[in-house]
Amino acid sequence: MINLDLLYEKKHIFGFFSHQLNYPEKLTFHPDMWNEYVTEDAAGYENLQLYWQTMQTYSLDEIQEMYTYTFDFQKDATLFMTYVKFADSKERGQTLAQLKVLYEMFGLEMPDEELSDLLPLMCEFIYAAEWKGDPRAQQSFSMLLAVIEDGSYFLMKALEKYESPWLHLIRALRETCKSCIQREVSAND
Repeated sequence: MINLDLLYEKKHIFGFFSHQLNYPEKLTFHPDMWNEYVTEDAAGYENLQLYWQTMQTYSLDEIQEMYTYTFDFQKDATLFMTYVKFADSKERGQTLAQLKVLYEMFGLEMPDEELSDLLPLMCEFIYAAEWKGDPRAQQSFSMLLAVIEDGSYFLMKALEKYESPWLHLIRALRETCKSCIQREVSAND
């Protein structure tokens, strides 16, 4: 079960994930980006730091080329979280529709040309949405994080294969999501 209070406390780091997973621009790797979003107590800090330090060794042109090669030309390294598992099946269509409804419930207008399972969009939604006190939040964010968890596992495996620097970012994202899971405690504990 998702601990919504913990997720809310950590929502700021999802802004960083969103920026880093969008197509790289000049400001994407500016030191202010790191300073604004990342704190030393962030879940997955070591992976975040490794990612950031690695990216600082490349020029923007090199990063853009790697990004395009990785996320646009490698079918298994897609940023669409339901694609690897469902491809173009009916189940994927249903999940996309559920995500779109979820976003709209919490005030995000989905652009018609975007698919709702795009990882940077999902991270931006967690960062920007206000869900505190909303009775629909538990079920909605549990589904959202389940889609991220599932899709990012396949993405992580692909990034390992391609030895991509984004691997460390995805590991940090997964650690952040896992840190918001509330373990069920049995009556005997």
